[in-house]
Amino acid sequence: MTAWLRAVGIAVIVMVATWAVLIVLARRLPEGTLKELASFLPDCVTTVRRLRRHPSVPRGAKIAVVIAGLWVLSPIDLIPEFLPVIGPLDDVVVVALAFRYAARRVPRAVLLDAWPGDPRILERLLGGAPG
Repeated sequence: MTAWLRAVGIAVIVMVATWAVLIVLARRLPEGTLKELASFLPDCVTTVRRLRRHPSVPRGAKIAVVIAGLWVLSPIDLIPEFLPVIGPLDDVVVVALAFRYAARRVPRAVLLDAWPGDPRILERLLGGAPG
């Protein structure tokens, strides 16, 4: 029983220390970065909803972005969300792949109109200038 309590205590200390490090590092980020990170996944869900309804988006691209949206909203993840920093990583990768797929089939202007956030974020996600 003592070993079990010691293991739980160590886990709690490590988690609190990780949170403290994240807070210190977050304060050192440039202004606006935290806001961008906090709004990224909600912006992705909004974009999925808008693209799903847009008439110029082909069925294959709609399916890809809907799957990405469901992946983001799903409570089941490859990497659990409670893990600091890397928790949302699988969501970001799936969304990036789906949006890049859609970007090859949809005019860039349609994607930019559907994106509610800063267009520079979407441009970075899509890989810069249209190909």
